[in-house]
Amino acid sequence: MRKICVVTGTRAEYGLLRPVMKRIEASEKLSLRLVATTMHPAPQFGLTLTQIEEDGFRIDETIENLLCADTPSSVAKSTGLATLLLSDAYQRLEPDAVLLLGDRFETLAAATAALLMNIPIAHIHGGEITEGAVDEQIRHAVSKMSHLHFTATEAFRRRLIRMGEDPTRVFAVGAPGIDNIVEMALPSKEELEKELGWKFGERSALFTYHAATLSPQTTARQIETILKTLRESGLRVLFTYANADEGGHIVNEAIEAFVREDPERYKVVKNLGQRRYLAAMKYADLLVGNTSSGIIEAASFHKPVVNIGDRQKGRLRSGNTVECEADGLKEAIETVLSPQFLDRCRKVTNLYGDGKSAERIVKILEEAPLTTRKTFYEPNEAEQ
Repeated sequence: MRKICVVTGTRAEYGLLRPVMKRIEASEKLSLRLVATTMHPAPQFGLTLTQIEEDGFRIDETIENLLCADTPSSVAKSTGLATLLLSDAYQRLEPDAVLLLGDRFETLAAATAALLMNIPIAHIHGGEITEGAVDEQIRHAVSKMSHLHFTATEAFRRRLIRMGEDPTRVFAVGAPGIDNIVEMALPSKEELEKELGWKFGERSALFTYHAATLSPQTTARQIETILKTLRESGLRVLFTYANADEGGHIVNEAIEAFVREDPERYKVVKNLGQRRYLAAMKYADLLVGNTSSGIIEAASFHKPVVNIGDRQKGRLRSGNTVECEADGLKEAIETVLSPQFLDRCRKVTNLYGDGKSAERIVKILEEAPLTTRKTFYEPNEAEQ
């Protein structure tokens, strides 16, 4: 059996990998090895190791690489420490391939260690563009290190081919996050409210906002403006934590202080987990923030989304989002809650897939040649 090592560092990324991991475990040709890094062992981010274990997965290696600070130097050091510790984990686990998703700093560390140890890398969600974050450069760097590519759309597949990747090793499979929406049994609204100890109102928002890593100096001002607008909007708001990026603690501390103003109207949960997060998305009236889930998953629920800033700039939209800067949030919320925009949302089709991504990924992992040899592919005129 081929040993596939999945490396995960955040709650959100794990949620997207979960349906793929389930199918790897069910495969007669593959064997799962699981490494949990960065935010998973960190109590300040909800100790999400427990969520992974509650889902029935065995964690083969736990990597404690996250430094407490989120300054540029501490993020770089956390990346270096992850590279060092992951090399030891790979040596012990002896995987036939490493499966990675996305574009975070621990993903770069996992890819770097695998590349230098001559282990084939399979990468999910390559070929995308997010101009407002350092994730953009990381994603493309990991793509160039990788040997198998699983893209969310055909447009992203073509972009990787233009980057010199062999078309026979690049597969448009859809976004695995959609699989969760299709397959996962979500709690009822009443059950979710009981679990949260908080109630949705006449107008409620799900809020996830991450620091813009290319302009961290603006984070404090941006979140202050955003929270002021939310206070004035009359919305009830369910907040989740920002990631462990530079400036993330500024966002989280501001949210914690804001929620204490009115605990009945506002609620913050460090880690909702995929089941509760998707349920909250289903029952909220809108999403506010700058997370990829607002661009990718929300369209499957036909939910309106206010996307703030440039962090997701460049991603394909399904037609259910309005873009704004922090000081334009009030008008954007009014727009997405208008009858005309809500009617538009009800008619959108999600560009990111049909909920069968994991099935396609696992079939390819079972059958594709696993090699670390790469030749730069020169696309022909039709592929440009």
